[in-house]
Amino acid sequence: MHFEFTEEQQDFRAALRAMVDREIVPVAVEWERTGRYPTEIVAHLRAMGLFGMTTPPEYGGLGLDFVSFALVYEEISRGWMGIAGILGSHNLACWIIARHGTEEQKRKFLPRLASGEHRTGIGLTEPGAGTDLQGISTRARLDGDHYIVNGTKTWITNARHADVLPVLVKTDPSSTPAHRGISLLLVDTASPGFSVSRDLGKLGYKGTESCEVVLEDVVVPASALLGGVEGRGMQQALSGLEIGRINVAARAVGVAQAAYDAALRYSRERHAFGQPIANFQAIQLKLADLATRLQAARLLTYWAAAKADSGERVDSEAGMAKYFASETALAASLESMRIHGGYGYSTEFPVERYYRDAPLMAIGEGTNDILRIGIAKALVNGACTIG
Repeated sequence: MHFEFTEEQQDFRAALRAMVDREIVPVAVEWERTGRYPTEIVAHLRAMGLFGMTTPPEYGGLGLDFVSFALVYEEISRGWMGIAGILGSHNLACWIIARHGTEEQKRKFLPRLASGEHRTGIGLTEPGAGTDLQGISTRARLDGDHYIVNGTKTWITNARHADVLPVLVKTDPSSTPAHRGISLLLVDTASPGFSVSRDLGKLGYKGTESCEVVLEDVVVPASALLGGVEGRGMQQALSGLEIGRINVAARAVGVAQAAYDAALRYSRERHAFGQPIANFQAIQLKLADLATRLQAARLLTYWAAAKADSGERVDSEAGMAKYFASETALAASLESMRIHGGYGYSTEFPVERYYRDAPLMAIGEGTNDILRIGIAKALVNGACTIG
């Protein structure tokens, strides 16, 4: 199997890399330390059209192929992973609306979301339901031509900046199996009863907010039911998460690349016993391991993205990529810190940020343990073949 970027994708990557090196890398350490929201960077991403990555051109978006989509997240995460999160939740929601929404919903929401004039995220997780989305407790009761929604969502990215938020709800709590009673509603965040109750403190993944959202008797028009049919919310959300894992895998590759770059650069510059530490075999072995795992993670990620571009399901492929790339990011950030010695522990160097950001990718879009179980089941059932 042979994979390489097209000339257009190479040019796109070069433009992204130049933007990241110019606009993000110089400010990431200081802005993250002070908790400053990256307003100027967001404006630049909007000007590049990146809020419309997953929106089809007929609704004002770029309609990027998934390989180019992954390139965006890799390059931005190389500079500051938190920035990639701003685009990630937004474009995931846009993709779900574009794929499952009614024509009226697409025309109402997508053009302004694609331009970045309006923002969005995705309201799935709850305090008592993360991986097990069938266990959500948020309820939407139909009352005439509208729903009354009550519940709490947590770890919601872009919550304070969202204009519309797809929210996973139970429209039929008595349904068996439970997923048949779950739907997605496109909730106007300006609605009375919708509130962002608090920002959640995080080890890493800063630059974007992660919030708790409370819905108290929020009135949502029945026309805001995604796709117009109840009971399809679980399938709609999971189809988005399948693609979202390519996003997370690419972010992990970006963090691992940044950690490797920092380790290689420092090993060449740092001298001990009269020579660069890169000359020591112990350091060379670490660099060789990092480079090999990084390249394997990158190839897995773009393999999954290329397969998604063919229109095929990529549950297992995206799961493998996300699992392996995120574990690689964890290993790379720790080894880079060790190569840096005491400086790796200092907040003056970006290495400690990579170490704090990496764990998110092993948790987000399905924990790695859950993904491993899913991959194994697909192999046993013949849904996925290797070789």
